[in-house]
Amino acid sequence: MKRIYLIRHCQAAGQEPEAPLTTEGVRQAKELRDFLAHRGIERIVASPYLRAVSTIRPLAELLQISVHTDARLQERVLCSYDMIDWLDKLKETYADIDLKYEGGESSREAMNRGLEVIDEALESTKHNIAIVTHGNLMSLLLNHFTNDFGFEEWERLTNPDVYELHIFKENDNITVSRIWL
Repeated sequence: MKRIYLIRHCQAAGQEPEAPLTTEGVRQAKELRDFLAHRGIERIVASPYLRAVSTIRPLAELLQISVHTDARLQERVLCSYDMIDWLDKLKETYADIDLKYEGGESSREAMNRGLEVIDEALESTKHNIAIVTHGNLMSLLLNHFTNDFGFEEWERLTNPDVYELHIFKENDNITVSRIWL
């Protein structure tokens, strides 16, 4: 059996790639470290955004393993310009996964790049892997495995949040459970 821990980053001071964790986010990262410390994590892959790396760094230091960054885990770009009604536009992309706004990615495109990382984790010799990403991409990945994780579930995600994917090799069955407190 293989386990993938799909993790949303802790509270951050903004949305830009270099946005740091807030004071509360730093506290959350330590809580996350303690929560994951005894789960046998052997490999960590994270979005290159500062908030994702900072979220998992305390655990990596405790376990004395490297954080591998992967641009395929970065947050989805909805559009190349600021949209006043961005939340409504985002909701529409859950109903139509091929809907794409100017300069952005469709839900399907973002999900497929994230799935590439998960597929590589499944092929890895490691049994317990942490993957740190962002809320929108995480929700799209969860929808791929459960078919019932949409816009409303995205709205309920917390910072941080942790879902565990159990992969049973003998029948390729994958179960998904939210395990964060």
